[in-house]
Amino acid sequence: MKAILINDDKTLRWADVPDPVLKSGEVLIEVHAAAINRADLLQREGTYPPPAGCPAWPGLEVSGVIKATAPDAGKYKTGDRVCALLGGGGYAEYVAVTEDMVLPMPKNLSFAEAAAIPEVYMTAYLNLFHVGGAKKGETLLMNAGASGLASAVIPMAKAFGLRVITTVLGQEKVKEVAYLNADVVVDTTTEDIVEVLKHEEAAGHPVDLAIDCLGGEVLGKCLKYVARGCRWIQIATLAGDISPIDFRNIYVKNIRIIGSTLRSKTPQEKGQLLTELVEKTWPKFESGEIKVRIYKTLPIEQADEGHQILYRGENVGKVVLLVK
Repeated sequence: MKAILINDDKTLRWADVPDPVLKSGEVLIEVHAAAINRADLLQREGTYPPPAGCPAWPGLEVSGVIKATAPDAGKYKTGDRVCALLGGGGYAEYVAVTEDMVLPMPKNLSFAEAAAIPEVYMTAYLNLFHVGGAKKGETLLMNAGASGLASAVIPMAKAFGLRVITTVLGQEKVKEVAYLNADVVVDTTTEDIVEVLKHEEAAGHPVDLAIDCLGGEVLGKCLKYVARGCRWIQIATLAGDISPIDFRNIYVKNIRIIGSTLRSKTPQEKGQLLTELVEKTWPKFESGEIKVRIYKTLPIEQADEGHQILYRGENVGKVVLLVK
């Protein structure tokens, strides 16, 4: 089969690789679509290696059709349309994955839409509910509202009754994220997010929960105006790794700063999360209450072009590679 390999100079190539060999409890998926995630870019740069035993090529979420199953794998049968969460290896024609990481495709969704669900929506579900303990009526700050993760977090949060504040860069992005129906959209090129949070706190809507992929110097300033007991979840630091923090404010307000990554979870933890994701959110996908936002689809051979879209920050929603 073929897969997207990362060259020594960090360029990509569509090249021959060995076919997957099924192990106990695994199924073989003929990949129809593979979604791009920022973690794929980090892997390309050499800073986010795949877990031991996973293929060397990137790809954390796919959709496709079951082509074979191991003798002891009984949840799915040949021909089933599925999507799956992977430790890596999704940019390929086929992938072998334990059946616990496989999900039935929600009804009424395309392969491209289904490929955009497992990693990003499970990351959303994990951080909103398992790590963040989100409750109906709370206020969520979701930074980087034009990101692929925000395109999952914000609709999910709204579907479960949260009030949402998000940030973007520029008026064009304000218009582009309007479909997410966030309650407050902050254009940080013209507005100071710290002042906005100060105003929200004074108005009785302090941030109870934050999901932050930016970090940077502004993080510490924001913490002054969050709610008592706020859970600030840090999943990346695209705006910088260092921020001055007033620790007196942390203990006075009982603020929790929590680091979180999906890749660090055990297969058992991921399997439980996926089961909950299907139970809690599949009806909302199938009814259209939660909609998957696809920014662009590209043939798998144009994986580099898809990566460049994310590098430039152009996408509002997910970029998906079409394999078949």
